Amino acid sequence: MKILVAVKRVVDYNIKVRVKPDGSNVDIDGVKMGVNPFDENAIEEALRLKEQGKATEVVAVSFGTQVNQDVLRHALAMGVDRAILVESAEKLQSLAVAKLIKTVVEREQPDLIILGKQSIDDDAGQMGQMLAGLLNYPQATFASSINLEGKVATVTREVDGGTETLALDLPAVITADLRLNEPRFVKLPNLMMARKKPIETINADTLGIEHEPRLKLLKVSEPPARKAGIRVSSVEELLTKLRGEEGINL
Repeated sequence: MKILVAVKRVVDYNIKVRVKPDGSNVDIDGVKMGVNPFDENAIEEALRLKEQGKATEVVAVSFGTQVNQDVLRHALAMGVDRAILVESAEKLQSLAVAKLIKTVVEREQPDLIILGKQSIDDDAGQMGQMLAGLLNYPQATFASSINLEGKVATVTREVDGGTETLALDLPAVITADLRLNEPRFVKLPNLMMARKKPIETINADTLGIEHEPRLKLLKVSEPPARKAGIRVSSVEELLTKLRGEEGINL
């Protein structure tokens, strides 16, 4: 069984991004970048399934320029077997990436595709759903546990009212929640060895997929500053202020 995982390069989650002075975008020059945390959960789960003897190969794929090699090498250091970079100079948007992943799936023929449930930069949370729709595969999003038995994946997923359990016939698409696992610590020797491993590069233009941006970013701005809170000495004073300032009928 082959598992395909997608890896996105994003600003490190510990970094507070700044808006460019002209408001055209966020400023990432010189900012630390890394693997999208949810994608790291996807990699970890694929590796655990392989360690359980339920998968024979784990392949990582990323989309973008040559700088994306760093996240693929991180995946290799974690233990994935192969890495593929679909290279494009375009600013790839969700639908374009879903279509490009589809071509990789058709080429690699994996039994299972595991993605992060969302990326921490765009927070769209739609890649897995788009990919499943394009492939006409069953899907389970926001997975907190995955169990494989033969050609069936049993997935427990987070929903508004708690959890639900789904059984999916493979091949299928699953998106990983942070609750799925705790990604392993990558040791320095593994990172050093990953630098020497080959990364297959595919030019996105050769795949016959239209991947030019369809949406135009008009402006980026900081959220308005939150007003300072006030202290009240009693419940009665609180109710008085709510009635007077918020127009609430109590």
